[in-house]
Amino acid sequence: MASLTFDEAKTRVGVVRDLRYELDFDLTSSESFRTTTVVRFGADEPGAETFLELRPTRLVSATLNGREIAGFAEGRLPLTGLADRNEVVVVAEYAYSHVGEGLHRFVDPADGEAYVYAQPSIAEAPLFMACFDQPDLKAPVTIRVTADPSWIVRSNAAGAQTEPGRWEFAETKPVATYLITVIGGPYAEIRDEHDGIPLALYARKSYSEALAENAPELFELTKQCLDRYHELFGIRLPFGKYEQAFVPEFTWGAMEFPGLVVFRDEYIYRGPVTDTERSRRASIVAHEMAHMWFGDLVTMRWWDDIWLNESFATYMGYRVTAEATRFTDAWADFASERKIWGYGADQRPSTHPVAPVFVADTESAFANFDGISYAKGCATLRQLVAWLGDDAFFAGLRAHFDKHAWGNATLDDLLASLSAASGRDLSAWADKWLRSPQVNTLHPVRTADGFAVEQTAPAAYPTLRPHRIGISWTSADGVRQRIETDVDGPLTAVGELAGVEMEDVLLNDGDLSFAKIRFSPETDLARLLGRLESPLDRAVVWGAVWDAVRDGEVPAMTFLDLVRSSLAAETHVGVAEHMLGFAQGIAVNRFLPVDARPAGQAAVDDACEAILAQATPGGSLQLAAFRTLISGMTSAEPVRAWLAGQDLPAGLTVDDEVRWTLLLRLAVLGDLTEAELDAEQSRDGTARGAVEAARCRAARPDAAAKAAAFEQIVRDRELSNRMLEAIGQGFWRAEHWELTDAYVERYFTELPASQEWRSGYLLATLGGAAFPATAAYASTVEAAERMLAQPGLNTQFARSIADSTDDLRRAVRQRNLR
Repeated sequence: MASLTFDEAKTRVGVVRDLRYELDFDLTSSESFRTTTVVRFGADEPGAETFLELRPTRLVSATLNGREIAGFAEGRLPLTGLADRNEVVVVAEYAYSHVGEGLHRFVDPADGEAYVYAQPSIAEAPLFMACFDQPDLKAPVTIRVTADPSWIVRSNAAGAQTEPGRWEFAETKPVATYLITVIGGPYAEIRDEHDGIPLALYARKSYSEALAENAPELFELTKQCLDRYHELFGIRLPFGKYEQAFVPEFTWGAMEFPGLVVFRDEYIYRGPVTDTERSRRASIVAHEMAHMWFGDLVTMRWWDDIWLNESFATYMGYRVTAEATRFTDAWADFASERKIWGYGADQRPSTHPVAPVFVADTESAFANFDGISYAKGCATLRQLVAWLGDDAFFAGLRAHFDKHAWGNATLDDLLASLSAASGRDLSAWADKWLRSPQVNTLHPVRTADGFAVEQTAPAAYPTLRPHRIGISWTSADGVRQRIETDVDGPLTAVGELAGVEMEDVLLNDGDLSFAKIRFSPETDLARLLGRLESPLDRAVVWGAVWDAVRDGEVPAMTFLDLVRSSLAAETHVGVAEHMLGFAQGIAVNRFLPVDARPAGQAAVDDACEAILAQATPGGSLQLAAFRTLISGMTSAEPVRAWLAGQDLPAGLTVDDEVRWTLLLRLAVLGDLTEAELDAEQSRDGTARGAVEAARCRAARPDAAAKAAAFEQIVRDRELSNRMLEAIGQGFWRAEHWELTDAYVERYFTELPASQEWRSGYLLATLGGAAFPATAAYASTVEAAERMLAQPGLNTQFARSIADSTDDLRRAVRQRNLR
């Protein structure tokens, strides 16, 4: 199927006006479903032509103004001879999805109940309707559904069951097609209300107890965020209700469907979790709510302005989480995880501007949902707010919402509103921060006249940017001091610091800018970490050290030694948990050569043991350290004891989450039999149990298990996206290099054939989760490059493989450091 191009979308929006949809679902069959789409619109020029998009398994009928339409091919229905007013009626049958695109259907192994939900993604609405699938053709939508009478059905707008199994919903406000959704099934439901806004939570029936346990916190977060957004934006929630559905096998973290936000149901916690996970969930709740204004009320005109959605929602999500909820250190979580993701994405060969000048088609747009559009864009906005101030920033946003409500807008539209509110011309700022890719590095420099900040840029991307940053240091009397200053150009003298005695200088204190930082040679990092009171500033230090490791400037073992010596003193669980993840998952398993891994593993183990020795029983730090300790165990004996509930640290219990973590480690160590795995899957008869069992099977150091898992990765046509992701993660294990090295070349030569039946999104998932990241050899890089040189690779797939290959090059470079 051809990807919609920018030129095609621009032409079509010039033809179509006054658009409305009616969409009627028939979900009574478990094998397939049928929809009737009625599309009403005007055409500016009589006799003009355009096309609708749909991708059914069978087109039953299609008429334009009463006459049959011919020529349907390649997902496009031609509309010729248009009148001033037009009505298209399309009846079509579609296949249910099992990879989270279109209308996804899931059968819960816990009780056999079936659930559906619509995920139109960027370009998948044609998998359940006929439509003009582009963001600047917004339209009111009226939805009706026929389904199992035992189900509840919900959609964007309020609705009701008019007779058993028949649901009718009110017409929505104008929305883009990527924002249309419906859910159906025997969902558990909990309702509430706040400030006149109806609230609801949904999850599958087997999660009803867990939903009830999670509901108080979820409702509290929802109410706190609603109040704060109303204060900041001055515009009430634009869509009359605010419902949140937690659904199985959802590919993304969540999706901002107006009136009915959909999340992956892993966010309904079924056992103990860390505050890192709760803070992440809170920021996602706030992120999706921000989209009600950024993206839903005012929608980007085309996919080159993804950042108008995602950068703003990420910025507002973390800001409102920090300001309105108990997770006041949410920015430390951002700095120690998401921002590091953004730095990594911006340094890859695939880097692109936050706001690219041109995105050719929807397939290319998919590839830009990355750490640049989310994390770098968020950090860029934080820098802008530090420069403009809150008053001007939010005055500009309110004007932007007022002017473009229920319509579309571009970067230029937003800049005009912000410039008018602030009295500043933002065009030069936008050129450097939004239109230019890559990242700058800031270095502290002692000069003959005092102190300066040196700014550098990669040779291929020489843009130097203006930065508003904090600078902190330890004074002669041992007290930390701080100033804020503006940095611009290659060298900025900081007059306030001339003649000041300074020790352990930290640039970007407060994390106001998106810039890599480095330290002066005399800086004692362990001492600096111990002197910083703010977890955000400690996250800046840890992130800078990790970035230097990724760049090959610092050996991975140096980072691991710092983890051993200093991480136990970290009181913020998000910083500690993220650094343990980098240490175990990347530094030990990918960056260290085989002969150095025992020493690296010992450093991580020592850090975990030190945290466990002082952590509050039952607390987040204890759980985070214990999970990491399990994942690096080299002996099955203690893992077996913990699985039996023996010798556990006080306060820890073996719930399903910890149990599967222990079982995975036994599988990796070759100490889990097939019979035991079968028994565990029978004990945990949930979808989660099936996924974890598949991960464990792929992780066993057994030739037959590896062969079976590899066949699933490259050839399976039936498994869900979640199952394939787990199998890919289980297959490549650093400990099993002798078994899996033989599959490296085959991965690159055999996986591309699955483009015939797999979507770009699923291929991209396998280009990450199933990539041979632990095979850090030059030969692996060469095999990847040969694959990337092949013509005809799916855009998303090629991007994912290219990014994974860049990470692999960094791992190879690290292994060569001694």
